[in-house]
Amino acid sequence: MFRPKLPDIPTPPPTAAPQQTQPPAAAGGRPVAPYLGVGAGAVAAVVVVGVVLTALLAAVAVSAVSVAIAAVVLRSLVTGAHKR
Repeated sequence: MFRPKLPDIPTPPPTAAPQQTQPPAAAGGRPVAPYLGVGAGAVAAVVVVGVVLTALLAAVAVSAVSVAIAAVVLRSLVTGAHKR
């Protein structure tokens, strides 16, 4: 639906001694270049999502460690106040 319709390439008339300067076209006659662009975009998107998820995981880990340290400090302060 969103793919452009490419015009057909006219073929030269046959001659007595055909000389081919280009390799023959693919069986479907469709170019491969648009699909390479989509693949590169998909790879870039996966890499970006992976980096973002890794950063979020690191942020959660750092937050968990800091909350654990704060809990230990508060517990020691509360137990120290009860002993007096």
